[in-house]
Amino acid sequence: MRPAPSGLTRSLTRCALFFLPFAAALAAAPEPIKVGQFASLTGKEASFGQASRRGVVLAVEELNARGGLLGRPVEFLVEDIQSKSGESATAVKKLIARDGVVAIVGGNASTNALEAAPICQQAHVPMIAISSTNPRVTAMGSYIFRACFIDSFQGAVLAKFARDHLHVQRVALLTSMSAPYSVGLSRVFREHFTAAGGEVIAEQKYSEGDKDFRAQLTALKALAPDAIAATGYYTEAALICSQARDLGITLPIFGGDGWEAPQLLELGGKAVEGSYYSTHYSAESPAPEVRAFIAKFRARYSGETPDAVAALGYDAMLLLADAITRAGTTAGPAVRNALATTKEFPGVTGHTTIDAERNTSKPAIIVTVKNGRVQFVSAVTP
Repeated sequence: MRPAPSGLTRSLTRCALFFLPFAAALAAAPEPIKVGQFASLTGKEASFGQASRRGVVLAVEELNARGGLLGRPVEFLVEDIQSKSGESATAVKKLIARDGVVAIVGGNASTNALEAAPICQQAHVPMIAISSTNPRVTAMGSYIFRACFIDSFQGAVLAKFARDHLHVQRVALLTSMSAPYSVGLSRVFREHFTAAGGEVIAEQKYSEGDKDFRAQLTALKALAPDAIAATGYYTEAALICSQARDLGITLPIFGGDGWEAPQLLELGGKAVEGSYYSTHYSAESPAPEVRAFIAKFRARYSGETPDAVAALGYDAMLLLADAITRAGTTAGPAVRNALATTKEFPGVTGHTTIDAERNTSKPAIIVTVKNGRVQFVSAVTP
């Protein structure tokens, strides 16, 4: 005769029966699709990283609210590269090898994207650069894409704007020689501006992190240019504008999308009034998709109005989601192929088509700072 179960045995049996439904539910839960981002959440480029992260997070939350991708939730992982050289490569290696992400969205500064791209290419993990405009980024390999326009287009836009809108003939350049973005943008601007009949009368150079530009500005002032093109990032741009005005330089100062950050106005104050820069979208656009995006962003982030980098982060994540959906799998080669065939994707930064070099074809926007806020000037179509 089998002995009667002891009290301990009965208790263990009841516990097993109690937890069985939960264990079954866990076993049945679909494995998440992991997507990674590397971004400067701290340091001098933190505005870019934080804005793009907010855009990506909003897109991920929307996707999960609709049931995720391929019937699976999307899990978002981000690595802070702290605005430091070399950290992008380390971050991407962690996301791929340790976390098992199926794709990467990032980076912002072209320098960071150039560090990360070879690693993604070697691992056959698709990467969508958010705001890295240097043409070399996508040239790193067939798995590297971008959500923004490239400097060859942006430089041409700025040259056309300088000639046709500002009506200037003689322009001086201020270039950050430590930033591939700035070097490339200055080069393309010079080519297009001189081809249009203008003259680049001088080019002064500096390095990222410099804080005193008075020597360069004094040298340029002596040459009496009609305008100054400062092709670096927002921190230096704000200081350049401020110090130029202190030196009595009243002529127009303009730049590229590296100026796009709230800190431009915070650091530059009245000195950036009347300045111009090219960017990827305008919060003043009446397009329904833009108005809907801004409303959702403000609801999610305590009334904050999204800038162009946030909009690009949002679009980059949704471009990836669209490719995964069309591929029907998260396998790297299939997602890569789907991204490469993207046509007229309706993003908030414009309808996006991926070309043969894995760059995007979309309009550029020119904005100005007026009465303490960024205002739309014009749109330029490729």
